[in-house]
Amino acid sequence: MCTLTRMRHAIFMPLFGALADPHAVADIARSAEESGWDGLFVWDHVLSIVPGEWEIAEPWIALAAAALATDRIRLGPMVTPLPRRDVITLARETVTFDRLSRGRLILGLGSGDDTGREFSAFGDIRDARQRAQALDEGTRVLTALWAGDTVNHCGAIVADNVRAIPGPVQQPRIPIWFGTGRTTGRPVERAARYDGVFPLANDPASIARVAETVAAVRGSCEGFDIAVMARRGGDLDTLRDAGATWAMHDFRPGHRPEHVLRSIARGVPA
Repeated sequence: MCTLTRMRHAIFMPLFGALADPHAVADIARSAEESGWDGLFVWDHVLSIVPGEWEIAEPWIALAAAALATDRIRLGPMVTPLPRRDVITLARETVTFDRLSRGRLILGLGSGDDTGREFSAFGDIRDARQRAQALDEGTRVLTALWAGDTVNHCGAIVADNVRAIPGPVQQPRIPIWFGTGRTTGRPVERAARYDGVFPLANDPASIARVAETVAAVRGSCEGFDIAVMARRGGDLDTLRDAGATWAMHDFRPGHRPEHVLRSIARGVPA
């Protein structure tokens, strides 16, 4: 089981509606840092996954506004569906952002799904197994590009004799967390080979299963993060005891900046 003396706390929010305003994102990030929070993470969507027509912001530009408004908190998309991202573009975005933020990026990755037609509307990969293969291959290509390697890869992801410089501030690489709806099996085992996991489940028994799977792959959970979605008033101590290291305080489409700022102002949960 993973153990931690202090759980870290982050704001986790969609870039939908009024929260699509990059100025509002910067204000929220600044307030979170001043109030002692540890991170700000944002959704990465190109179309709406909830009913209705929504204004939606591009995550890297919104995160750049947050980075320039802060000095300490960790920042990142949670999660980016790598199969609908061009890998060399993602490599450039992540490295540039890591340098802009002076090494504060945590990159959330996942295979995504077609909710809201985010894949099918643009002719991208719809098959779940193909997306999982693209996630595996894309992550390997991405980390090799970060390392400055010359990459030759032909499969679900193609990179023909490509090298990318400069590299990120963080070494040996930018931390990668994987989002998953599973608590055991291959998706969690994939995450265990990197730096963290963000399961959709947030009950203690599920988090304990995630922690057990991670420990079986790595030998221990030392240096590995398990993030859970949280609401104020929830039993975070039990989740922490089960292995959670980050509480992602969840906001939804329809929340406005003032809702998030009021929650931040109430302080980091003890």
